[in-house]
Amino acid sequence: MDVVEKANSLTAKKWTKDAKIGEGTYAIVYKGREAATGRQIAIKKIKVGQMKEGLDQSAIREVRYLRELKHPNVIELLDVFSSKTNLNLVLEFLETDLEAIIKDRSNVFLPADIKSWMAMTLRGLEYCHRNWILHRDLKPNNLLIAADGQLKIADFGLARDFTDPGQKMTCQVITRWYRPPELLYGARYYSTGVDMWSVGCIFAELMLRTPYLPGESDMDQLKTIFRALGTPTEEDWPGHTSLPDYTSFGQFPRSPLKLLFSAASTEALDLLAKCLIYDPRKRISAYDGLYHPYFFAAPYPTHPSRLPKASTPLAPRPLPPDELEGKDALPGVKASGTKIGTKRKASGNHEERERSVPRKTLFT
Repeated sequence: MDVVEKANSLTAKKWTKDAKIGEGTYAIVYKGREAATGRQIAIKKIKVGQMKEGLDQSAIREVRYLRELKHPNVIELLDVFSSKTNLNLVLEFLETDLEAIIKDRSNVFLPADIKSWMAMTLRGLEYCHRNWILHRDLKPNNLLIAADGQLKIADFGLARDFTDPGQKMTCQVITRWYRPPELLYGARYYSTGVDMWSVGCIFAELMLRTPYLPGESDMDQLKTIFRALGTPTEEDWPGHTSLPDYTSFGQFPRSPLKLLFSAASTEALDLLAKCLIYDPRKRISAYDGLYHPYFFAAPYPTHPSRLPKASTPLAPRPLPPDELEGKDALPGVKASGTKIGTKRKASGNHEERERSVPRKTLFT
């Protein structure tokens, strides 16, 4: 055993896998413990043995960016260790995600709750953008929730730095329902606006309790966007007809957001509209979003510890014998793996309506 293998072996012994909690194409997520303290952690195991060219680029990026990013609203990377066939990321354990909370119909969302989740999302994203990192896969499923209610941006497998404005980037990023129209039209040069469109879709989903723009294909996604927001003109979005995959869909009329989001405040509608501007250069930034009047108007954001929680946390599955500690042949995973489904209560305990609204939280 060489020096590197010995170091990895010693590091691996610091952490113990207990149960599988999520799985994707190339990655599996386990719930585990720190051997010395018993602290709960998550281990994301990325299989590299079957990749012809070695370690997947998304895994390299995820490790790199999580090593750089240290913020209360970004998931924390605690450790990394590897073997000949696997790369293991040790992450803080977060018991649920925003998608599970949205889908849990026993929860009732107050306007102050939505404001709190939006503030934490924008805080974490502003920090990423300030450090020249695009997330490129923001969605409720990738916004994890800690036991104390703190929201943490996770899954940086599609993240990318954007220090060079002349650098071509792929348009095949961001889950379709949260993907902005410029990427659907094949744009290869883009910036922080792509993440802010996703934030707008998440904001809408929090208010509607269902995905806002659920297209069935890339072309249908564009139609879905245009039906909701109207067909863009050259005045709205200069140059969009010159994008590589531009296709005309005819004219859909623009409908006021107030018709669908009838309970939303004027400030909420204004922030939503600024996130969903067609021209990505005119979309609001995460920094400006944090200082939007929406966050300074009553009701003020709910303290994270008092936010609604999923009635049933993500259910772990016990490990089969061949995946227990000490075995070499462990199944592999994709960085953007889907989570194991959870059972949720069917309908509405309305006691949460009576929760008082805490004082405004500071944006630190």
